Amino acid sequence: MSAIKTPKEQITYANLLFYGSWGALALMLVTFLIYVFGVLTPHVPMEQITSLWSHPVSEYLEKANVPHGWGWVALIGQGDFLNFIGVVVLAGMTIVCYLTLIPAFLKEKQTIFAVIAVLEVLVLTLAASGIVGGGGH
Repeated sequence: MSAIKTPKEQITYANLLFYGSWGALALMLVTFLIYVFGVLTPHVPMEQITSLWSHPVSEYLEKANVPHGWGWVALIGQGDFLNFIGVVVLAGMTIVCYLTLIPAFLKEKQTIFAVIAVLEVLVLTLAASGIVGGGGH
């Protein structure tokens, strides 16, 4: 019985996803500690958080003066929004992994797989952009 050979593209994808995900989780831990220990001033003061939690999201956003969608990027220097960097990195790892597959597929002359990877990147990027609102943001 012969051993199954794992394509190098699959190993690259898996390694990048593994290390990128753990890196994003470490980043989330560090930024959370920065928030909790007050290294950076939060946009929404900690003493106000618990009173706002009981409100519907739309009311919370209004009372806390929090922007919708990608508007949080403008507040990235605030302790509570700094946490979003790790979340974005973690969520974006699939796109990064697919991007590494495209040149590998083209090099191996696997055009169909390259096209599928490009389409996957486009769909995921479009979904993340918030342009096609699904009502969640």
